[in-house]
Amino acid sequence: MQYRDYYEILGVPRDATQEQIKKAYRKLAKAYHPDAHPGNKEYEEKFKQINEAYEVLGNPENRKKYDQLGSRFNFANGFDFDPSQFGFGNTRYEFRSGNGRGFSDFFNLFFGPGGLNIDDLFGGLGMDGFGRDAAGFRAYRAGTHGSAKGEDREVEVTIPVTDGLKGAERRIAIDTPDGRKTLAIKIPRGIQPGGKIRLQGLGGKGIGSGPNGDLYLVVRFSEDGLKLSGHDLIMDLPVLPWIAALGGEQTVDTPDGRILVRVPEGIQSGGKIRIPGKGYYTPAGGRGDLYLTVRLVNPPTLTPKQRRLYEQLRDES
Repeated sequence: MQYRDYYEILGVPRDATQEQIKKAYRKLAKAYHPDAHPGNKEYEEKFKQINEAYEVLGNPENRKKYDQLGSRFNFANGFDFDPSQFGFGNTRYEFRSGNGRGFSDFFNLFFGPGGLNIDDLFGGLGMDGFGRDAAGFRAYRAGTHGSAKGEDREVEVTIPVTDGLKGAERRIAIDTPDGRKTLAIKIPRGIQPGGKIRLQGLGGKGIGSGPNGDLYLVVRFSEDGLKLSGHDLIMDLPVLPWIAALGGEQTVDTPDGRILVRVPEGIQSGGKIRIPGKGYYTPAGGRGDLYLTVRLVNPPTLTPKQRRLYEQLRDES
């Protein structure tokens, strides 16, 4: 049976608010809904995982029990375990393999009808299934099973939006079990805010002959003249006053290269020009839109003729 990290599935931190969890669920459910991808088995499976995760984390009582379980046993996502080897077999329960929604065995064992009562399992004493405290559990695993994987770690990294949009390679200094190292990290194209990059074996030290844990880089975006809003990109478009007043064409350097933009007559500062399909990547692989926000600018210097024309305009106004 595999442990399910529901926080990782929804892409939210463990201290996320219920509102953040709900927002993440709605966003992912919309992106992976089978109706939008008929016949795509991969999306169907992802949709089931998303619903299963929200069934637990979206319910404060279920979430509390799930957090209690995670804090006691420190399983990593995908950890394959036999429940009877961790004390669960000593507890009376009726296990049902199906609940009509296609949820995993892990969900059914701990949250399904007739599943384990986690409160009874720990006895409310902050103990694990063996009557040991959580700190002694990892030592138990090392002593009884010969080895234990080290703890996984998470570190936030901040990158420019353009790196996430196009993909990039960055060199970063991080602390590893073997000391501080500078590594070349590949940022995948289209990574989402809060997305994680896994660095195998760079987490906590393994116990005994167990492997090291993994390090997960949690991606955040800075604003490098390009702002991310949902899956849309927003950038400033400096426009000279006479272009804004009379309209015209203007070249713009976008993340996808230089394009020619039509500036509508009479546009005001703060007005937006939409470029469809040139925004950020969605989880489904599409793209949002690019919005150019007009910012009126004056020329840094005026020729004598331009000055006379400005004076005439001033007098006329």
